[in-house]
Amino acid sequence: MADYTLVVQLEVPEEHDSEFNRLYDGEHVPNLLSVPGVSNGQRYKLEQDGNDMLRYLATYDLESPDIPGSPEWEAKATTPGWMGVRQHISARRRGVFKKM
Repeated sequence: MADYTLVVQLEVPEEHDSEFNRLYDGEHVPNLLSVPGVSNGQRYKLEQDGNDMLRYLATYDLESPDIPGSPEWEAKATTPGWMGVRQHISARRRGVFKKM
């Protein structure tokens, strides 16, 4: 059972949107979902402007708050394709939340 959720907010310049979304959906999310202890992943795009909200949001349900720092996670999160597009991310916020 996933008692934790990793929340990631990202901002990418519009000229890199296509490549970013292609790699995020086609490579990054499937790779992270294959890490033991990750049970679900969702992506969202900001629909209405909010105070200090970044344009993209991703959530991952986790069995442990330590998964994002694990060797398995790091191996899946640092593929050459993803690292190539990651350099275009202009802002990032990330945190692990526990269910109440």
